[in-house]
Amino acid sequence: MRDQHSSSHLARLIARIDTRHAVIAIIGLGYVGLPLSLRYAEAGFQVLGIDIDPHKVAKLNEGASYIEHIPANTIATARASGFEATTDFSRASHADALIICVPTPLNAYREPDLSFVLATADALVPHLRAGQIVSLESTTYPGTTAEELRPRLESRGLSVGVDVFLVFSPEREDPGNQHFDTRTIPKVCGGDTPACLQAGMALYGAAIDQVVPVSSTRAAELTKLLENIHRAVNIGLVNEMKIIADKMNIDIHEVIRAAATKPFGFTPYYPGPGLGGHCIPIDPFYLTWKARQFGLHTRFIELAGEINSEMPHWVVGKLTDALNERSRSVKGARVLVLGIAYKKNVEDMRESPSVELMEILRAKGAIVAYSDPHVPVFPPMREHRFELSSVALTATSISSFDVVLLATSHSAFDYALIAQHAHLIVDTRGVYLDRLSNVVKA
Repeated sequence: MRDQHSSSHLARLIARIDTRHAVIAIIGLGYVGLPLSLRYAEAGFQVLGIDIDPHKVAKLNEGASYIEHIPANTIATARASGFEATTDFSRASHADALIICVPTPLNAYREPDLSFVLATADALVPHLRAGQIVSLESTTYPGTTAEELRPRLESRGLSVGVDVFLVFSPEREDPGNQHFDTRTIPKVCGGDTPACLQAGMALYGAAIDQVVPVSSTRAAELTKLLENIHRAVNIGLVNEMKIIADKMNIDIHEVIRAAATKPFGFTPYYPGPGLGGHCIPIDPFYLTWKARQFGLHTRFIELAGEINSEMPHWVVGKLTDALNERSRSVKGARVLVLGIAYKKNVEDMRESPSVELMEILRAKGAIVAYSDPHVPVFPPMREHRFELSSVALTATSISSFDVVLLATSHSAFDYALIAQHAHLIVDTRGVYLDRLSNVVKA
């Protein structure tokens, strides 16, 4: 009898997805959840966005956007096709699919903080019913879906793989990337049971061009961590190479450009002032924490993290030396930080190394300002507070600073104007390829 129930629930769910009658609920309307909501709306589904932030919900229901690279007309189009945002979790009972896209940060001890995921799951549990699929997209350690979400779903008296279906499908958003979007980025999906995987493949196959199945939710969870740890370790390598090259008076960016001409066996990674964003500075710690439960030490990962976390201090050291050579001290120096988003051409400031640079410089007595066309006013942040607005770049404003610290290489900056009028530039991104007397590579 249970096999019949499983078969009927699964068949009905897949039929509703295939015919676009399924209601898709996305929980967490940030940089991952909002683009996914818009993609499902574009694919012809009725989409319900759920978020605890009433400000976000109000803006979306007005047809407005709060993410720079998502235009308001895209929101308006989705609204016209039935997309709606709400703070009411009870409405999850009307959805066929519940996709969780909430943050997974680290706590003060650099350990995984699953509070957002678990609070979301607990808020959804009272409204679960047979025939639904629950998907977790938040990056986490292997075992989270099976060990944390499955017991919560089954506490409702629902059997996973029979009554409800549980999958993990890691997000792969890359804000500002003009070559890929939510539809065209392949989607990995792992199910808690074979029936769960079948449901997950149908769910994501209806909106994403290519869905890649893996054998379990654990495999899917580890896939995401490997992707980001791969980047973190390689960036740590080139950051260490940068320090070596600097001691040898060699431009590391010239070396990387030359090495990248090799048509096989080499992938270019680029150094910078530190790691930023919601994934790469955080995700490796999820695996190192989990590995310790198995008596394992992730030496490569931890070493790369050590190197990358020291980069802001190394950059400030280069800036200090450059000022000293010009008979200036950091204390009292006017420093303009160019770019405070964590990557070029976006407004996202999560874990931005630029902000850490500002904190270090301020602690040393520097007078800090910033210029970033994507961040007109420094936003309120949990760990950082600067009462600042973006400085407009003119010949007069640039020349009023003792040093310009190029931290994020936005395309909108006029680098020729900056080079012409800056007394000193500390370039952490390899923007200035020529050897200029007022440019120091860091």
